[in-house]
Amino acid sequence: MEQSVSGVGVLDKSVRVLDAVALAAGPLTLVELVDATALPKATAHRLASALEVHGLLRRDHEGRYLLGVRLIGLGRAAADDWPLAEAARPALEALRDATGESVQLYRRDGEHRVCVVSLESPHELRTIVPQGSRLPLGVGSAGRILAGTAADARWTASVGERAPGVASVSAPIVVDGRLVAAVGISGPLGRLGDHPGDRHGSAVAAAADAIGAAAVGVHA
Repeated sequence: MEQSVSGVGVLDKSVRVLDAVALAAGPLTLVELVDATALPKATAHRLASALEVHGLLRRDHEGRYLLGVRLIGLGRAAADDWPLAEAARPALEALRDATGESVQLYRRDGEHRVCVVSLESPHELRTIVPQGSRLPLGVGSAGRILAGTAADARWTASVGERAPGVASVSAPIVVDGRLVAAVGISGPLGRLGDHPGDRHGSAVAAAADAIGAAAVGVHA
């Protein structure tokens, strides 16, 4: 018998559906959702339909599942309740202006990382990580930092690691000796190049230092 994580089986399965859609590289068909969740087809369809009614999932013109727009507001509300997000904003905006790339602030949530602040690049061609997105740990520069495999580095970079054609540079945010978050920039590989850290590593690390300093005394 499958063990429930929370003790409320239907909730655990619903979260499994949401996580599967959030971690997918693109929209999921029902068959793909079943494969990703290991749920019976009827169960996956029933839960996905209920989540769609509540605005937590939506479907594209081909009937494939994506995250619902209601999550945007929920994600923003959650970020607003995290004091570090507000303390970090001036440094995040300065980093976006200095690099011209999209900027993200991530925190760890269990075995995932959550984008709590996302600022888009002014370039027409840019990467977009919606605020509230849940991404896997251990993949991408920020994911490796929050997983602990690159937390001791001044900065770390990735090229095409989480998504083809995308490069990123991230740095750990340490407050009172404790890793609390990761800040990073991301952009198209054609602009950042094969060694994005050589160009932007110092700026990202400086932003991490500024956020860490601003967060002293703030409940992170």
